[in-house]
Amino acid sequence: MKSRFVSVAFSLILSMVTFAQEGHPLEGKWNLTITEDGKEFPSWLEVRHSGTNTMVGRFCYKFGSARPVAEVKIKEKMFSFSIPNQWEPKGIDMQLIGTQEGNELKGTLIYTDGKIYTWTGKPSPELPYTENPKWGKSKKLFNGKDLEGWKAMGENQWVVKDGILTSDKQGANLVSEETFSDFKLSVEFRYPKGSNSGLYLRGRYEVQIADNKGLEPSDIYFGGIYGHLTPNENVAKAAGEWQTYDITLIGRRATIVANGKTIISNQNIPGMTGGALDNDEAAPGPILIQGDHGPVEFKSIEITPMQ
Repeated sequence: MKSRFVSVAFSLILSMVTFAQEGHPLEGKWNLTITEDGKEFPSWLEVRHSGTNTMVGRFCYKFGSARPVAEVKIKEKMFSFSIPNQWEPKGIDMQLIGTQEGNELKGTLIYTDGKIYTWTGKPSPELPYTENPKWGKSKKLFNGKDLEGWKAMGENQWVVKDGILTSDKQGANLVSEETFSDFKLSVEFRYPKGSNSGLYLRGRYEVQIADNKGLEPSDIYFGGIYGHLTPNENVAKAAGEWQTYDITLIGRRATIVANGKTIISNQNIPGMTGGALDNDEAAPGPILIQGDHGPVEFKSIEITPMQ
């Protein structure tokens, strides 16, 4: 009897391990499109197993950072989860309910104010990585004179003062008219005390710019890929000083050298940051400078595309 019990128990454990290894069709990363009042907003979801029979994940709404999902409940083709508010208005927990048909997801999102929105989803694409890239010719994205090559997303507060690209108050984001796939980007910037800005790579992944000198490194502080990748060191200078980022993005892999020190080295960016322009990750995208948070200045912006 004991031998039979051990055999049954072993079979049960083996089946659990097999399920964990094989995974579930919902597991993976998904790019979502949420439709709110006739407008479409990119979002992002990751689902994975925890142990043998629990599904967990991360969810990034149209703004803010990716946040943990404690449990994704699955019943046949349907799944759901709830998540507390982050930057959303106070109210109920957000609830996402969906169904899966092959490589397509669709469902509804119940917002913190009770409004119901529809959404669709597709798998996040794989982005190829080039081991030994050949780089093209560097070009200045900011000419030191005016906003040629850029457009403001809203009422423009950006001006050029004494050769410096300046946003002296909260206002519109600034987007490059040219788009890029893989590249090296070098910028020199500064900000006043307490300010917050950022650079969106391909318009989808934010490198945080913020007054965080002296704080422990974090994915939401200086030099982090917002909500995703944490620098190994916080090398932020004091507010008011000129600082530099040298950023390399190939496929999903990012390397960031801040103020001369490598703080993120060849790390994969899991998904889009809240505030991304779109979720077409396989397509080229622009450089976006965040102007809707706080004041910031740029002395130089130079990019080197891959050939």
